[in-house]
Amino acid sequence: MGMSVTISAATEKDAEQILKLQFLCYQSEAELYGDYSIEPLTQPLDSLKAELAGGTVLVARLGDEVVASVRAAVDADGTARINKLIVHPRMRRHGLGGRLLDAIESRVAADAGAKSFQLFTGHRSEHNLRLYRKHGYQLVSTERVDERLSLVTLAKGSSTSAFVASA
Repeated sequence: MGMSVTISAATEKDAEQILKLQFLCYQSEAELYGDYSIEPLTQPLDSLKAELAGGTVLVARLGDEVVASVRAAVDADGTARINKLIVHPRMRRHGLGGRLLDAIESRVAADAGAKSFQLFTGHRSEHNLRLYRKHGYQLVSTERVDERLSLVTLAKGSSTSAFVASA
């Protein structure tokens, strides 16, 4: 009999597992863009602990193992900035990323009054872009970072039209 994946709030005890998972998950992004100095691969543990203390962080567990995670912080205007949605490579393509995205949106709407949501990904990250579009996110802007990377910002919610209009 298999175990089911559960989603819950992360605690400081999860920090090391999240950081290791983040390092594993962002290898494919680093390879895609030819840049292994990206922030998710170099983030120190203290910085992650500060994010745990100052925002909303959810984890998905298979037994005691953290197999996925996502973070969000809500601005004063009620916009939740969602980031670092990660799913262990062996757990991908089973809907876990979408479940986490739905869970973080519900959590920050209920707990922090978020009215809209915004996130970003790299322009070559087709799987990420497909997931976000499937969950109602619309293109807001594309910003060229360097010759290898452009960041694509997507949004949804009550002020999505304002985001899109300002793009």
